[in-house]
Amino acid sequence: MIYGSVPGLDRACSRLVLGTMAFSLAEKDRWWRLLDRFVEAGGNCVDTALIYQGGESELVIGQWLKDRGMQGEVIVLTKGAHPKADGKPRVSPEAIAEDLEISLNRLGVERIDLYLLHRDDPSVPVDEIVDALNRQKEAGRISTFGGSNWSVERLQAANEYALTRGLTPFAASSPQFSLALTKEPRWPGCISVTLDDLRWYEESQMPLFAWSSQASGFFAGRLARHGDDPSGLRRVYDLPENWARLDRAERLAKGKGWAPTQIALAYVLCQPFPTFALIGPLTEEELAESLAATKVELTSHEVMWLDGRRADPPFAAGVR
Repeated sequence: MIYGSVPGLDRACSRLVLGTMAFSLAEKDRWWRLLDRFVEAGGNCVDTALIYQGGESELVIGQWLKDRGMQGEVIVLTKGAHPKADGKPRVSPEAIAEDLEISLNRLGVERIDLYLLHRDDPSVPVDEIVDALNRQKEAGRISTFGGSNWSVERLQAANEYALTRGLTPFAASSPQFSLALTKEPRWPGCISVTLDDLRWYEESQMPLFAWSSQASGFFAGRLARHGDDPSGLRRVYDLPENWARLDRAERLAKGKGWAPTQIALAYVLCQPFPTFALIGPLTEEELAESLAATKVELTSHEVMWLDGRRADPPFAAGVR
């Protein structure tokens, strides 16, 4: 396992983060085994959210933490302030307090290690949001905080406000980020990283927790180039540039002796700023493949060739 640091956390965080969006109480034993394998491999951060599986994801994790005596040992990242069924934004001090209380109770912990706002509402001034999160931190209910699906412009505005007021700024961001581009958001209100955004993250060095870091199986061949699309991914990833990126990932994988999915995951982990990849394995075999990808080393040339910023193939990787 490889580790990184996040401002406000008192210990190093594994750069592979176990995503738990599929965790349900009906298959609790299955998910507990996956959690056990992840921790045995050195993983120490799990990602969940108030809305996952109607709250069951947080309950599965909370019961596992208690049963295994892992409360305080595993870094828990959870998210709140997501719109409800009506789709209306609910990023407010009241929604943050309400959702945080529910998550604390489900998880059976006194403090959330890393609390992210699941969505943004640009109509709400950043000062109200930063003030509310700082109050929750001062109350000991969260260790540190950030935004999921926040634009770099709003992240910068929030942190400029915090720093001018002597407050704690956002410590992390969690947008969609992978080797694949997105044609349209996977879900309403989602933000994907652009090449321009990459420059901002490199300059700011803000830790990025990449969700859908393997593009939902795009690099494993889950989406056929033509024909039926049972995965439902065509509307998100069916772009000529993505097929070109897949071709480059396959060429580089062949030269290095890895799988294209592992190359794609290494692309996220080998950026010139702190990155953490959220992975969502459904089996222990899929988990093992992602864990092995932490051993893949990519040069800056290879990273920029994969996403098209460099046209010349990296000779060192044996790519002709």
